[in-house]
Amino acid sequence: MTGIEPTALPGDAAVAGTTRETSAPPPPAALTPNQIKQAAHGVHRLRGHLRAIRMTLNAMLILALVYTITLVKALIIPLVLAAFIGLALNPIVARGTRHHIPRWLGASALMIFLIAGIVTGISLLAEPATTWLHSAPSTIRSFIPKLEHITRPLEAAGRATQTLVNGHPVRPEAGQSPSDVAFSVWDVLANAPKVLAAVLTVLLLVYFFLVYGDLILRRLVEIAPSFGYKRHAVTIVRGIQTEVSRYILTTVVINASLGALTAGMLFLLHVPDPLLWGTVAAFANFIPYVGAIVTTTTLLLVGLVHFNDVTNALLPALCFAGITAFEGNLITPMILGRRMRVSPIAILIWLLIWGWLWGVPGALLAVPMLTSFKLIAERVRGWEWFARMVQR
Repeated sequence: MTGIEPTALPGDAAVAGTTRETSAPPPPAALTPNQIKQAAHGVHRLRGHLRAIRMTLNAMLILALVYTITLVKALIIPLVLAAFIGLALNPIVARGTRHHIPRWLGASALMIFLIAGIVTGISLLAEPATTWLHSAPSTIRSFIPKLEHITRPLEAAGRATQTLVNGHPVRPEAGQSPSDVAFSVWDVLANAPKVLAAVLTVLLLVYFFLVYGDLILRRLVEIAPSFGYKRHAVTIVRGIQTEVSRYILTTVVINASLGALTAGMLFLLHVPDPLLWGTVAAFANFIPYVGAIVTTTTLLLVGLVHFNDVTNALLPALCFAGITAFEGNLITPMILGRRMRVSPIAILIWLLIWGWLWGVPGALLAVPMLTSFKLIAERVRGWEWFARMVQR
């Protein structure tokens, strides 16, 4: 019995396999509701931290962009102005190419007309502008006595208020006179080289945008990975180019018409230098609301300086206020349509931002930039919210 080894039965292997399978580690126990709740809370906190980090990085990026835009404004302002002028003139050059006129020839002809217009405008406006600058101190001194019947009651009320507060009357000091205004035209002409260099830079950029603008757009479209993307990119770019060009050109025509109508009205009212104030009204109208207020105030001062009669002095400002109200509430909305109208709150905020960053050039370019961004956002996926926010 001791030398006999036990023989393996056929079912022993199956039994051994079953034993090994049953000896494997048991599956992990199911998570309790409390554990699931804690895990979900941890994931939610992680997402909150990631969202906060992303918002912080976006805020830092915006601040960096604002700082960069402010730092290099001398470079960006000519680029933006040249881009708007190029977009406004591009349809004319494109129409010439359909009649087998080369782009360089059409762009050269347009630039010649543009330079001739600028030189003519400067030659017509330089003399009256210089005259007004030279006569500003004496004009202000002669203008102050005309306001005595308005300022005298105010001064009397002020003295009475100070008497009630201090207990004794306050008399003006003997020999006290309004301070003289020191102003020299050389202060303006000192910056003439910088202004001339900026104008030449803008003109060169406009010319190259007109000649090579379509070529640059084609190169950008060629970067797209597939034919579908290329076709979609071409559709978006052409649509944006057409709408922005139409808006800019329409706005320029409306403002030029307003300036011409203002100059004609001032000529009929015998206001001196009507062409100068019409030009001021045309450029100021690029700044909604603020431009109309500034022009109305300027015409009020000009009328008070030039006319002795109060009715004739107030008439230029009142007529311009009526013209600009008619233009802003009826003509411009009817021509531009609802799609290109922007909320007044968005306009004021945009004016404050770009006026703070770039000064007067920023205020002039703010509304064209806002409307252009709105038209672009309507066609770019993911940016529809911006167009909806600034829509009137």
